[in-house]
Amino acid sequence: MKARIKITLKNGVLDPQGKAIAHALDALGFDGVGDVRQGKYIEVELDETDPAAAEDTVKRMCEQLLANTVIENYAYELEGS
Repeated sequence: MKARIKITLKNGVLDPQGKAIAHALDALGFDGVGDVRQGKYIEVELDETDPAAAEDTVKRMCEQLLANTVIENYAYELEGS
C-alpha cells in the first residue's frame, strides 16, 4: 500500500521560501502570480494490507516525524486499500 502525504504551512505562518519563489517567478517574467506557499510531498510504501492499520501508521508518522504540527497541516491518501 502506498501513502501520498502532502504537508503545508498553516495559514498565518510566514513562508520565506514561498516569498523567494514568488520573487524569482516575477524576475523571470511570470506576471500575475499572487501569493506562493511552499510545502512538501512524500510517498511512503507500506507493507501493511489493512487500510485501518495503514491509516493509523501514516497518522503516527506524520504526527511524530514528517510534519511539525505546530506550524504545518498534513493530508494523505492511501492507494491500494
